[in-house]
Amino acid sequence: MTFPMPFIAAVFGGGVTPTVEYLVVAGGGGGGSRVAGGGGGGGFRTATGLSVSAGSPITVTVGGGGAGAGAGTEAQGTSGNDSVFGSITSTGGGGGGGNTTRNGLSGGSGGGASRDGTVGSGNTPSTSPAQGNNGGLGSNPNSIGGGGGGASAVGSDAGATAGNGGAGTSSSITGSSVTYAGGGGGGGFSTYGPGTGSDGGGNGGAASGDGTGANGTANRGGGGGGGGNGTPNTGGNGGSGLVSIRYSDSYDAAASTTGSPTVTVSGGYRIYTWTSSGSITF
Repeated sequence: MTFPMPFIAAVFGGGVTPTVEYLVVAGGGGGGSRVAGGGGGGGFRTATGLSVSAGSPITVTVGGGGAGAGAGTEAQGTSGNDSVFGSITSTGGGGGGGNTTRNGLSGGSGGGASRDGTVGSGNTPSTSPAQGNNGGLGSNPNSIGGGGGGASAVGSDAGATAGNGGAGTSSSITGSSVTYAGGGGGGGFSTYGPGTGSDGGGNGGAASGDGTGANGTANRGGGGGGGGNGTPNTGGNGGSGLVSIRYSDSYDAAASTTGSPTVTVSGGYRIYTWTSSGSITF
């Protein structure tokens, strides 16, 4: 749809619509249950120079984290949900493998495998630059889980301990540097301790005592920790995602928004950040 110049000038003052920088982080995957793989971090996509049009609402979807597998199920965690800004979609992180259903699930970053399962593939579907990385392998002799993949690194394979979550990626789009979309740690067994979550990912559950995997951090898209051998052996939930955009403050504010984004003007930018779904109209 074409809008007359007086309309555009009234909204933006300079007579043209801005291009925006965006950060779209999906929800992290949930950890598997019992000696399980950690959940993968949510897909992480960011770039500058995205063209936007005046007058039509742009959809904003903030993906929730996937649920960790329940105590005693020995199942895979649930994958996280996608986050969207207009034409840009980041895919939810893959769930971690469980003691019985051992394969990690694919997603923005892949879930870690349990024991002799197959790791979840990251950057699924493929984007360029890549939105995430593969999960790590479990260890069958040691019965421990691999770490979930992160935005910047694969989840580590299990070894002397369960695998650690892969590192996330930092962004300063909101005005301060925050690292998003790290993987969850794998769950421990016997003398083999749990893996550590990275950059918003939850730690794996303990080998004895409380084996619950820790949840990923809300609005950072971290994967949930895999459940350990302790009771309960529940996987941690993935952390929810986030959508943030910014553009030069030489342009006027957006005409309208929904979803109650946080709006700030700082460092020469207008910044809109959503932690729940909504829209923006320029």
